[in-house]
Amino acid sequence: MADITHPPMEQLQDLEYCIDSNPPWAETILLAFQNYILMLGTSVMIPSMLVPVMGGSSGDKAQVIQTLLFVAGINTLLQALFGTRLPAVVGGSFAYVIPTVYIISDSSLQRINDPHERFLQTMRAIQGALIVASSIQIVLGYSQVWGLFSRFFSPLGMAPVVGLVGLGLIQRGFPMLGNCVEIGIPMLLLVVGLSQYLKHVRPFRDIPIFERFPVLICVTIVWIYSVILTASGAYRNKPTITQNSCRTDRANLISTAPWFMFPYPLQWGPPTFSAGHSFAMMSAVIVSMVESTGAYKAASRLAIATPPPAYVLSRGIGWQGIGILLDGLYGTGTGSTVSVENVGLLGLTRVGSRRVVQISAGFMIFFSTLGKFGAVFASIPFPIFAALYCVVFGLVAAVGISFLQFTNMNSMRNLIITGLTLFLGISVPQFFNQYWTGSHHGPVHTNAGWFNAFLNTIFSSPATVGLIVAVFLDNTLEVERSKKDRGMPWWVKFRTFRGDNRNEEFYTLPFNLNRFFPPT
Repeated sequence: MADITHPPMEQLQDLEYCIDSNPPWAETILLAFQNYILMLGTSVMIPSMLVPVMGGSSGDKAQVIQTLLFVAGINTLLQALFGTRLPAVVGGSFAYVIPTVYIISDSSLQRINDPHERFLQTMRAIQGALIVASSIQIVLGYSQVWGLFSRFFSPLGMAPVVGLVGLGLIQRGFPMLGNCVEIGIPMLLLVVGLSQYLKHVRPFRDIPIFERFPVLICVTIVWIYSVILTASGAYRNKPTITQNSCRTDRANLISTAPWFMFPYPLQWGPPTFSAGHSFAMMSAVIVSMVESTGAYKAASRLAIATPPPAYVLSRGIGWQGIGILLDGLYGTGTGSTVSVENVGLLGLTRVGSRRVVQISAGFMIFFSTLGKFGAVFASIPFPIFAALYCVVFGLVAAVGISFLQFTNMNSMRNLIITGLTLFLGISVPQFFNQYWTGSHHGPVHTNAGWFNAFLNTIFSSPATVGLIVAVFLDNTLEVERSKKDRGMPWWVKFRTFRGDNRNEEFYTLPFNLNRFFPPT
């Protein structure tokens, strides 16, 4: 029995760089650019899906993508400097799609005949909703209410929730890869082959380039391969969905993007405000708060840091609320959340350095202002990103499940809570998404559109459903008798900033700001 015992480990041991250690500058810059490339998938996908429905042209889509990247760079920098200080990229979120579609389908906006005018008025309505809804995270974060609520979390409850942050994104994995298997399958095999089987091969000095830069190497190879397929006419008579997924010249981003554009607040005009739109958008803000909480837990583990204490978690959520406010002011068309793919990249490259993410924010800002150059990278076919998502989302899910090592999984109570949370966290959103795919409205379909969007958004999020189930069951079933089984003896010291002396090393604010904002 002693030969198969693996004692619980508070921190992962086989990572090369932790949150406070930095690779050499050349490696740091390449790793930062790799983070930028990976977050492009979501940043291009969301505007490509929403802007045409809003009435926008290809030029409008390019401008929205540039704005989204610009604000993502600012938000990432703010979060890494003053928020949780974890190496987490903050970018666009799919959680906002349902309330955004509700706003787009508003009858007063649909009556506008001119497509460009309809796009502008719709964007202003989305901006107003984001500005109002951002107050949820700002208030819950800076008032420490979210930190107080986190006292109900335990390793048992968080394990399936963080797992669902990764598993809940399965629709962006192989289903999207399958739209162009001739690009997606080689990409998936290449990423796994280089990062896992050839990770010890070091052709240049002592740098494990295949383990450290799998995204840059694989994207370059498969992108060139897809350019050759496009140029050779391989997709000439293929269905439209295949051409949109596989061709490198279908996005129209390079031709329509300006050479230089500096996004600025209220560039689409003054926001418009509606109570219904704002209430609908608040549901997405709540979902992004839950998903970000799970992503922060995963990022802390992959950066060899302690789980963020309640004070740090609240601070991060407060700054994320500021980020959503910036989304509304600049007009990104969607709100912000922690990029789950970039959290997974920490584990894939074994580099959890904060500096890497801070420099990647610089790349986002730089390439968002140089439109043509940024558009070149943004024209990478989506199946290439989908192949990467299969690896990094799965890795995040596994990190969540690893929290179970601090619990007693020989307890039937714990098995029931874990199993039910995972199953309902996948099954309930699947039920809601089936309705959405067929009719663009969920099973909640009353005369109050904002109410429909609110509930459909909440229950379409695997992590949010999982958190509701896990927190309720874990805090009502045999609580006093199960403290040790739930993993609370290990977890309790990370609740407060002073509970573990390592917290100060990982989460103290820069520039000696803790003097003015002492941890509570």
